[in-house]
Amino acid sequence: MERYVRFNNGNKICFGLVKGDRVAELSGEEPADFKESGIEHELSALKLLAPCHPTKAVCVGLNYKDTVLEPGAQWPKEPLLFIKPSTSVANPGDDIIKWAMAEELAFEAELAVVIGKKAHLVSEAEARDYIWGYTIANDVTAKDLQKADILWTRAKSFDTFLPLGPWIVSGINADNLMITSSVNGQEKQKGTTADLIFGIEYLVSFISHITTLLPGDIILTGTPGGYGSSLDVNDKVEIEISEIGKLVNTCKVSSESWSLAPRHK
Repeated sequence: MERYVRFNNGNKICFGLVKGDRVAELSGEEPADFKESGIEHELSALKLLAPCHPTKAVCVGLNYKDTVLEPGAQWPKEPLLFIKPSTSVANPGDDIIKWAMAEELAFEAELAVVIGKKAHLVSEAEARDYIWGYTIANDVTAKDLQKADILWTRAKSFDTFLPLGPWIVSGINADNLMITSSVNGQEKQKGTTADLIFGIEYLVSFISHITTLLPGDIILTGTPGGYGSSLDVNDKVEIEISEIGKLVNTCKVSSESWSLAPRHK
């Protein structure tokens, strides 16, 4: 098992390999090119960034067998997909912002699959070869906007609505990992990736037949229970996945105001 982190070293963003309480700085921009540079840092002294910077996050809805379907909802016959933009990514420990346009927030604890090399038209049998590793994701949603809009784009795309981290873990079996979440110390979700409806290899293959996945792109595999827990200002959210670690963020309110502009005729 290896743990990869991403951090600022002066004006340069670096990748590193965690070795106990130290981090070996890596040269190279993609996993295939990584080499230890000979420079090491104290892990505790680093402010960790999101462990990758995806060009896109492809997310899967209703993908756990323990989901209790809402009235009128049906199980998907194929993966139910949506995309969050790269600008929604937030670092471990960063604030989740409740923006003025949103009134009701929710979060979802998810295992994120991190792609290690360009994946296009990948077979299910080959899918593991394209996976760099796994990290923790928090899929934050403006629930009031999700209910109001036909599409989910606005509700899912705000800045800070995709905390990731604290690192990417490779060399583990992700088929039976325990996922838990809590708000202010109170447990909100508990489940296992053994209950995924569409498995990891299938998702990599399926999505790669729709859009090319690039190194650092992520697939959010769904959330136990299927629907997120509410999130209020000053709430502290902790998401933990066995063999990976814990992702912690706090919700804060935006200082900016917003009002609906008049429609142009």
